[in-house]
Amino acid sequence: MANELQGKRVAFLATDMVEQAGAAPELVSLEEGEIQGFNHYDKADTFKVDKTVEEAHAEDYDALVIPGGVGNPDTMRADENAVQLVRDFFEQNKPVGAICHGPWMLVEAGVVRGRKVTSWPSLQTDIRNAGGEWVDEQVVVDNGLVTSRKPDDLQAFNAKLVEEFAEGKHAEQSKSIHADATAS
Repeated sequence: MANELQGKRVAFLATDMVEQAGAAPELVSLEEGEIQGFNHYDKADTFKVDKTVEEAHAEDYDALVIPGGVGNPDTMRADENAVQLVRDFFEQNKPVGAICHGPWMLVEAGVVRGRKVTSWPSLQTDIRNAGGEWVDEQVVVDNGLVTSRKPDDLQAFNAKLVEEFAEGKHAEQSKSIHADATAS
């Protein structure tokens, strides 16, 4: 797997209370400085922010990861710049991965309609209400969108992320945005 992502730039969109996964990402957040990682409800490591959402542009990256934790996506989905950044990745047909509560950002960005998605089980109603098909599976891939349920699924999630990110752009990635626009 080491060479499959050679030269690819991947943005990780996170803020305080992101569930730690052990990666060394280019971290995009709401503010400069550091964010506080958590292991469930316990404080863990802090991470230096590389760019704010206002400074980040989807065209500068090959892919996006939206980590979980309850507080991370819940805070992020209230920021219009963060939501637009997610939408931009879909509009540019770039692969996106979201795990645990991360799919809340997908709901807020209006990109789940017509897609098969998994997440932490408590999000299934939100995903269904946004027009997605929620399933209880370890990892789900839908035209460049990789979703997973929980930290126990990280190995399968990471393997699929590498595969989809290495493939690059997916022509059908933006289909859910266009479906959402026509349904409104």
